[in-house]
Amino acid sequence: MFDIKREEIEWAGRPLTIETGKVARQADGAVLVTYGETAVLATVVGDRAPKPGLDFFPLTVNYQEKTYAAGKIPGGFFKREGRPSEKETLVSRLIDRPIRPLFHPNFKNETQVIATVMSHDMENDPDIVAMVAVSAALTISGLPFMGPIGAARVGYINGEYVLNPMIDEMPETALDLVVAGTADAVMMVESEAKELPEDVMLGAVNFGHEQFQPVIDAIIRLAEQAAKEPRPVPEVDTSDVDAKVREIAEADLREAFSIADKGARQEKIAQAKDKVMEALVTEDTSTEQKMLVSGAFKDLEKDIVRGAILDTKKRIDGRDLETVRPIVSETHLLPRSHGSALFTRGETQAIVVTTLGTGEDEQFIDALEGTYKENFLLHYNFPPYSVGETGRVGFTGRREVGHGKLAWRALRAVLPAKDEFPYTIRIVSEITESNGSSSMATVCGASLSMMDAGVPLKRPVAGIAMGLIKEDRGFAVLSDILGDEDHLGDMDFKVAGTEEGVTSLQMDIKITGITREIMEVALNQAKGGRMHILGEMSKALTEARTELGEYAPRIEVIKVPQDKIREVIGTGGKVVREIVEKTGAKVDIGDDGTIKVASSSQEAIDAALNWIKGITAEPEVGAIYKGKVVKIVDFGAFVNFFGPKDGLVHISQLKPEKVASVADVLKEGQEVYVKLMGFDDRGKVRLSMKVVNQETGELLEGMEDATDEGGERKSRPPRRKRADAE
Repeated sequence: MFDIKREEIEWAGRPLTIETGKVARQADGAVLVTYGETAVLATVVGDRAPKPGLDFFPLTVNYQEKTYAAGKIPGGFFKREGRPSEKETLVSRLIDRPIRPLFHPNFKNETQVIATVMSHDMENDPDIVAMVAVSAALTISGLPFMGPIGAARVGYINGEYVLNPMIDEMPETALDLVVAGTADAVMMVESEAKELPEDVMLGAVNFGHEQFQPVIDAIIRLAEQAAKEPRPVPEVDTSDVDAKVREIAEADLREAFSIADKGARQEKIAQAKDKVMEALVTEDTSTEQKMLVSGAFKDLEKDIVRGAILDTKKRIDGRDLETVRPIVSETHLLPRSHGSALFTRGETQAIVVTTLGTGEDEQFIDALEGTYKENFLLHYNFPPYSVGETGRVGFTGRREVGHGKLAWRALRAVLPAKDEFPYTIRIVSEITESNGSSSMATVCGASLSMMDAGVPLKRPVAGIAMGLIKEDRGFAVLSDILGDEDHLGDMDFKVAGTEEGVTSLQMDIKITGITREIMEVALNQAKGGRMHILGEMSKALTEARTELGEYAPRIEVIKVPQDKIREVIGTGGKVVREIVEKTGAKVDIGDDGTIKVASSSQEAIDAALNWIKGITAEPEVGAIYKGKVVKIVDFGAFVNFFGPKDGLVHISQLKPEKVASVADVLKEGQEVYVKLMGFDDRGKVRLSMKVVNQETGELLEGMEDATDEGGERKSRPPRRKRADAE
């Protein structure tokens, strides 16, 4: 019934099994990959014919995690998986980026890739397994995919590269790098690092590329047994259309690409395209012919821009290959925000805002590995007006999630430890203009914004986007690329870091010939650009402000004995709720006895802290306290002097002179200074007012050793025996 084909290899000390022919047999390609006990099913389906009117490749990649894979039931009312999580979106992009450039350029059939996590062993991250599974499914599907690709995760622990580190090893690694590519070339890199040198980053990329070669070999062996016949791809002769478009538009396009201003340049390009369409497209022209004309126009744009850069070493806006566009930085832009910055680089601009919160503001993340809390959030927004267009607002697309995560990775290495800065940090980047690398503008703006908010970063972080033009006659690496250079180039290479090293590296390749030499040139050139940008940023702010903004919450932390936690919380949370209601401060209590008290008012914090200390601390004999009279009785007054603790001031301890009635001296609610004299035989608290100056709260002179009745009460002398008792 089943025609099962499988390949198994030992990879990083664990078995990797690639199997097809047993499940999802109606898909064009279906592969189940198991690594350890983590299993991912990847399926591929491509339409039999292209969809009319499309001039792009309609590829959709969906990575999905099923909670049953980890033996869990989803939360929420419906108890089923819902909208994609952030990780699912990011891994979908991770898979899409290396495979998309490897489809035949003439293939325009709608294609859907679905990778489903079926089992998770809590040791091997499913993302790498999913990339391998998708590669194998595409390779055997018969679709025109020029793969296969391999993928690997690279860690860096104790100065050594580690292949596919397990989940419990990730806290130890200074690097989390995912690399994917073909047998000959790297296609994609995504990474987060703790300020590592460029040579270590480059070594990690090459290490990963070498280590996934056995996976590619295994996929090829599987394809030799199970691959379907390749689908024919239509050959399209565009030479005639190319010649006509070049004749009509070449001069106008060359003039357009000599204009530095983006808006004026795009207007000139639009005019050139209208001229071509009017000359070559009529009412009777077929959709396919219109697409050929449009494609020929794009190819001409690409040829002009790329050729000019290689021949003249000058770019669209007149810069040389290494110059970064003019930078203007400004902080404290928004008066009510906790921290804000405006970062402008050429025609790319971001307003980045930092908000500080408490433990209550931490984000709960429900992952297959378990639920955890995140106290550093970064949200990236790309409104349509930033590129002069109309469009949908309020929708977070995959691009926004991906760019936000890239900036998040770039900044995480320089954040202060949670016990040093116990705040939840949320950054929002609003892209107000875009012409190339808004994600790196977000990194720069976020760094300045956090310093403006008083977040003690280890060092400022800057980011730069590099590009590549590669032809047979040579190559050119471009620093700080424009949007047009990104679209028309061969590489998008983003590097973020500090003056000490790299904190994040992301690379996407559109061709299959990137060499180690090119990557090395790009990394070194990026370092120079990063140092320049850091210098420009320092003109606005060199280090974090020493105090938080006026409207930011203050947080103070104390540690109490764990056996006192129950007393602070109270039955059903009664005590802590009362503290919050009466002081106005937020109180966050940890299981280890760490208590964080937060408020924008220092008075509220002090009140809450004193209350908590009153519950958890023990009063000190001989110390002076300020208290409040809570009850008057014939023999004295009860004073609340230490949190919830009350003590008795005996009538003899009210004043140095004799007092006839307590009511003559005190009234309920009156504030007084008292000294803790000690405890009686039953443990009751004994207080004294007469030894303390009630104006200043200081001990009266000569009363340093005072106790009850001016000293410890002496025992009575034995009674004299009566004479008649003898």
